[in-house]
Amino acid sequence: MQQGLGYFLGHLLDKWHAYFTGMDSTDVIWLTIGLAGQTMFMMRFVVQWIHSERHQKSVIPVSFWYLSLVGGLTVLAYGLHKAEPVIILGQLPGTFVYARNLMLISREKRDVLAEVTEEEVR
Repeated sequence: MQQGLGYFLGHLLDKWHAYFTGMDSTDVIWLTIGLAGQTMFMMRFVVQWIHSERHQKSVIPVSFWYLSLVGGLTVLAYGLHKAEPVIILGQLPGTFVYARNLMLISREKRDVLAEVTEEEVR
């Protein structure tokens, strides 16, 4: 880099400033929605990491799947609004996987509860 890090950061800030000042309020709202969804989607890894560290083994908590689903659907909504095929195709299949995992977890909890209740009746 001939012109250095300071030049690069200044150039980046100028580009961001031009980008944000050229947006209308609806675009700012959708950008906020997209960033919130992406933040939720990213936080699933932080939650999984913390949970695994507490258990000293790799564990995927239920909250991982909820963050995946809500974050994925939010980013998908942003992608649909922007008509961005990369975002749409990247998020759409995952939402089915996340929802299915939550269904399987719910079924497992229901089955365990039914077994416990059945044993209490005996």
